[in-house]
Amino acid sequence: MRRACGDARRRAGITKPITPHALRHAFATHLLESGTDVRTIQLLLGHRNLATTSRYLKVATSTVCATTSSFDRLPQPPASPISPEPPPARD
Repeated sequence: MRRACGDARRRAGITKPITPHALRHAFATHLLESGTDVRTIQLLLGHRNLATTSRYLKVATSTVCATTSSFDRLPQPPASPISPEPPPARD
């Protein structure tokens, strides 16, 4: 497998080293960023332990920032149509 990666890298004109391990990282990361759940990625990579899969997942900052908080999904109370009156002036 390592030799096949090296041959493909040379044919493609890529100068940086490429390993099967790096391809697994990229595969897992792209799946995660496209919305695939971690359990499915675990099965595709053939891991018994989810902790092993989590080491493969390098999440892009844009993916983390785009994640909706559970608090943002809570229903919002309706806006009050009447403004509260200012407190009475003191003498």
